Amino acid sequence: MSLLIRSCAALLLTLSLPLAAAPMHSQFLPPDDLTLRDAEPEQQQLLQVTDYSVVVGAQRQSNQQPIPVTSSLMIRLKGKSLNKGATINQVLVNFDGESKSLKKPAYDAKSKTLTLYYPLAQYRVVIDLLRNDTVYCQFLTYANGHIWADLHTGSTRSR
Repeated sequence: MSLLIRSCAALLLTLSLPLAAAPMHSQFLPPDDLTLRDAEPEQQQLLQVTDYSVVVGAQRQSNQQPIPVTSSLMIRLKGKSLNKGATINQVLVNFDGESKSLKKPAYDAKSKTLTLYYPLAQYRVVIDLLRNDTVYCQFLTYANGHIWADLHTGSTRSR
């Protein structure tokens, strides 16, 4: 009987301890060799993608000479928030084939929109993920200024 009481007491003690505040889907983060993520994130937005659309645009400002023409390629992701406190409801994935460096991911709380920037070479990879798997998008910010954002699938078995 005392073994049962001790086991129950140990279980209650374990359940009463605060859980480590690792972000949901942390298994999809790369190794943190520089210890940029050594504290818990200040913010996490986690979205399961349910719908997407591809937007190819062109813009021309006719009042300038020579006339600059710009073209954009974007995927708009819609979905449902998965973690407590998340308010995200859409992700804009912009593809850039011209810049030497990409803009940092940005979350706009007012519009509940996360904007990501990827090189144009990643377009086919993203489209393949969206067509073939359940895709998640996560966005983490840390007190030290570090930002992490990704698109990932869940764990799947190889065929």
